[in-house]
Amino acid sequence: MNGNSGYAVFFFPQALEALGEAIKPYLTDQPDGPHIFCKEIDTGGAFTEMTLVGKNPEGHDVQIELMVPGSMIRMIVSAQSDSVFGFGPRVTTSTVGAT
Repeated sequence: MNGNSGYAVFFFPQALEALGEAIKPYLTDQPDGPHIFCKEIDTGGAFTEMTLVGKNPEGHDVQIELMVPGSMIRMIVSAQSDSVFGFGPRVTTSTVGAT
């Protein structure tokens, strides 16, 4: 997921077929399978709302909000690269004696 922070949203194959050409500009086709990479996600209702960052014809960043029925989503994977996560040992630095 290219070292970015955000979420990869994977869809059921039937959902991709039902959404057809309308979803294709937003899909990223990687070895993991076609998915949408989004900056933020809200799963609080019947529709899952995804916030994407794109470019307009002039090359400026634009924010895109895409909503699809939650039942179409197979899996959401967090791709946060700015924090440590897991159950392994953590190394802490000692501040004793530091000035």
